[in-house]
Amino acid sequence: MPEGHVIHRLSAGLNSRFEGKAVQVASPQGRFAAAADLLNATELVGAEAVGKHLLIDFEGGRTVWIHLGLIGKLWFVPVESVLPNPQTLRLRVAANGCAADLRGPQWCRLIDPAERSGVIASSGPDPLRADADPQRAWRKVHASARPIGVLLMDQRVFAGVGNIFRAEVLFRHGIDPQLPAKVLPRSIFDSIWADLVGLMNYAMAAGRIDTVGEQHTPEAMGRPPRVDAHGGEVYVYRRLGEPCLVCGTPVLGAALAGRNLYWCPACQPAGSSGHVMEL
Repeated sequence: MPEGHVIHRLSAGLNSRFEGKAVQVASPQGRFAAAADLLNATELVGAEAVGKHLLIDFEGGRTVWIHLGLIGKLWFVPVESVLPNPQTLRLRVAANGCAADLRGPQWCRLIDPAERSGVIASSGPDPLRADADPQRAWRKVHASARPIGVLLMDQRVFAGVGNIFRAEVLFRHGIDPQLPAKVLPRSIFDSIWADLVGLMNYAMAAGRIDTVGEQHTPEAMGRPPRVDAHGGEVYVYRRLGEPCLVCGTPVLGAALAGRNLYWCPACQPAGSSGHVMEL
């Protein structure tokens, strides 16, 4: 599932191509046809991301609410390009020779202003948003007995944080993923939040997730670069059984909150509440 930085990149791409323009809107697949007819030839006011939710605003107070889910994709393509598999194309927004094509989303819905406000209100603070209030997340963390590794994936607590950022930020702080969230010191929470802001902003700008320090890059360690569809250099994510880049202990893995979690048992020992990072 795309993490929050991907949705923010898509939002920026929509704004740079279509903001303030009258756009052609269609649903070749037909599942969004009625809504597309309402939006066609109207102005795309702007796009906004909150966590993993993409909100595309049109004139008249109409908003297309998209959640990509596990298999959804949104691409920018030339309008004149051959349209492959139109039966899978849920939504096409086009103007000035460019199109945004949406396929396979978890949902694509037309909502009104009240519903739009509800989407934002129900989301936790997003480290990529300037208006994010980390205090909202802290209150939930401080009151919860659930593992911190679970809360980091709860979009009502940390909007936009996905499986990669969860595993990596816990490793970078030396935190046991099973640690009850309420045990986490405030200073460690603040360090986690600041780290997420930095890592996710880098990922949004670079289009890939990199979490390793300079001393652990392939060049510094004389090791081959990581080969993975997600790209980027990471400490533990999808490195099950491989040696930890810091201590050499084999990386462990287990399901937590419905997703595979990875951690180093030596760098993140049981019960560890971690340490503040120098960022």
